[in-house]
Amino acid sequence: MGFKGTKQEKKENYDKKLCDLLEQYTQVLVCAADNVGSTQLQGIRKGLRPDSVVLMGKNTMMKRSIRMHAERTGNQAYLNLMTLLVGNVGLIFTKGDLKEVSEEVAKYKVGAPARVGLVAPIDVVVPPGNTGLDPSQTSFFQVLNIPTKINKGTVEIVAPVELIHKGEKVGSSEAALLSKLGIRPFSYGLVVESVYDNGSVFSPEVLDLTEDDLCARFAAGVSNVAALSLGISYPTLAAAPHMFANAYKNVVAVALATEYSFPQAEKVKEYLADPSKFASAAPVAAEVSSVSAAPAAAKEEEKAPEPAEESDEDMGFGLFD
Repeated sequence: MGFKGTKQEKKENYDKKLCDLLEQYTQVLVCAADNVGSTQLQGIRKGLRPDSVVLMGKNTMMKRSIRMHAERTGNQAYLNLMTLLVGNVGLIFTKGDLKEVSEEVAKYKVGAPARVGLVAPIDVVVPPGNTGLDPSQTSFFQVLNIPTKINKGTVEIVAPVELIHKGEKVGSSEAALLSKLGIRPFSYGLVVESVYDNGSVFSPEVLDLTEDDLCARFAAGVSNVAALSLGISYPTLAAAPHMFANAYKNVVAVALATEYSFPQAEKVKEYLADPSKFASAAPVAAEVSSVSAAPAAAKEEEKAPEPAEESDEDMGFGLFD
């Protein structure tokens, strides 16, 4: 049962509860709670226990409690939560893995009918097929420009119709039609909008990043740093290998153009002085490739069919010669 007491006592109890949660938890999911019923919310609370706690309340009360707690403890990181408390939102305090908790929250969605005045979160398409309605309802479909025909004494929709576009308000005719057809096009639940973790605030899409995504982005960043460093001739760790390689090429080019030489350039000069050595190096590579190709060739020879025996006609002799 809920806390019973005066209005002031309820506010003090709520403030104490929120401050205790801020002390115990360092991870918070800020969730939109539009069109979420109390029964549905109770199911979410049960599903997230014991590692997570769901707290709903007025934004003004939550902001006041957070601000006072930050002043009292000196921890200004909690103030980052205040800017996220906009609209009908709730807080999920958790000690578990943020991605797993977010996925668990997404499971608790309930289908809902299209009510008049609601803003459609998705496109609503009426599928073709038999509606089960009697022919007297055809005028209702004509008003909404839905092609129909009478089939076995019932109204049948001929082609799929996009009844409501995403972002549009549901009209009375659309709501009545969907109700007649028994279609519940929308589903509602807590939607994670922001993530708070030890003072940092980020988008929930970050939770979907994998190690491969992080490695790919890191590699792209290193490539950009290396390209910029090479472009402005500024030495960095990312550009060092490329700078050493380019310096070596420049020094070898100077050695080839002058009498100056060093051990690493001797072999290059040797090859340029006697181009036939290029040819002598080629069979080595060819030999390696032929060795690796030999087993495959042997297998093909084994699979190759035996040639057919030559007939007497091929030898110039017929059966009756």
